[in-house]
Parts: sequence; C-alpha cells; structure tokens
Amino acid sequence: MSRIKYTYFYALSLAAFLILSTSSFHASANNATPVLIKQGLSLPKANLLKEGTHRYLSYFRDDESNMPIDIRTRTVRFETRDGKKHMQIKQRWDGAGKVESTKWVDSWFEVDTFVPLTHQRITVRDGKKITEGFIFQPNSVTGMPDLAENTQKDMSVSTLEPTFNFETDIELLQTLPLEAGYQASIHFYHPGGKTAPTRYLFKVIGSETIFAGGSMIECWVVTTDYNAPNSIAQFWFAKNTQLLVRKESGLANGKKIIQVLLD
Repeated sequence: MSRIKYTYFYALSLAAFLILSTSSFHASANNATPVLIKQGLSLPKANLLKEGTHRYLSYFRDDESNMPIDIRTRTVRFETRDGKKHMQIKQRWDGAGKVESTKWVDSWFEVDTFVPLTHQRITVRDGKKITEGFIFQPNSVTGMPDLAENTQKDMSVSTLEPTFNFETDIELLQTLPLEAGYQASIHFYHPGGKTAPTRYLFKVIGSETIFAGGSMIECWVVTTDYNAPNSIAQFWFAKNTQLLVRKESGLANGKKIIQVLLD
C-alpha cells in the first residue's frame, strides 16, 4: 500500500472511530439508568462542598444584547448545634435593574446527606419587604410559625417522598459523582413555589473546557429540562472541585439567563 493510500485509509479509520465513539457516548448517556437520589444517605462527593463564598454575575442574553440582572453571593459554612454538625448555605442577590432589589436566603441542612431543615427568604424590592420561612419535614414543607412577619406561616405542602430544597440545587449537584453518561433523578421543591414537589432528571451530556473565574476550567456539562420542553438549562461544573462555573437557562421567549462565576 502506498503512503498516500495508507494515510487516506488511516484518516478514514480515525474519523469513523471518532464518530462511533461520539455516538456511543450519547447512546450510553441516553440509555443510562438514572440514579435515584434519596434522602438520608451520605452523598458520594459531599466532601467537595467546602466552606467559602463564591459570587456569580447573572444576566439576560437576547441575540447580541446583554442585560445584567444581579450579582449572587453564595456562602457555605458548617456549625455544630446541639452536638450535631449542620451545614448552612446563605445567599444574597443584589439586583442590577432599574428597581432596587435585594434578596437574602438562609438555609440549613444535615451534613453529608443534604437533608434540608429550614429555609428563610427575605426580599426587598422597591422599598417593600417580604419575609418567608419554611420547615422541611419528611412528608411535608410547612410555614415557619414563629418567624416574625412570615407571609408563609400558614403554608403546608404535602410531599409523596422527602424532598430536597430546589433553591440550593447547584450545591447538591456538586456532591454527586459526575462522570460521562451519569444521570440523576432528584426530588425537589422550591419553597413557596406554585409547582408541586416532584422529581427532575439531570444528565451529564459531555465535557468542555471554558473560561470562568479568570482561568480555563475543564468542566462536566449537565443538562435538565425541568420537566418542561421550553425550559432547558445547562450547567458547567469544574471537574476537579465540581463547583458550578456557568449556567445557561432558556426562556420561552428565546432569551437566556446566564450565570457566570466571578470569584
């Protein structure tokens, strides 16, 4: 065989291999059996969730137009209370729009299992303050009765199974064993939200190296449709720490909400 024919044959073989490999990956990702994430068990990568603070810029993208929404600060800390170690996730969202707005979120959990305990949310928008507080229980999420000015004091939502807190989804996803083809089914509820507690499917669809937080980061790419075809979201988690470094959420009007890691 001549060198030219050999080179041509080798190129065709390599191309076929790459196509088959890619097809095989997507087939395994689509055919993989989702792992049911249930409460009470230690999460495989819980050790990756470290104490510290990270900030994200959130903005709308419409074609080439970009409009800032807010800066979101998320802080993880651990504390021993009544002889048991607990985890706290605090958030502060500082609005960047024409109307002044700030949101504070304070959530407590069991360590390692991520079982949610309580959730408080204070929103100040255009000078008006709204206070909300919730208690997570195995079969329900109820309003916090002793929280002053709690607008959700009388709320009670039943759950078919113990549910995780949807407002801390990116930290929970950080504790899962992300890898090629991995899928997880997670029961979530957004406290006080209109959508009933239910399961959502998250899929690792590949990997990508992107620029975020001042450097190039090799990431796992995770997607979900939030059980609605027009609500596709895509997450980029750093492979070494599984910290979220980027998120894109599609809206029905064609716009996107993008979050990028600042520090």
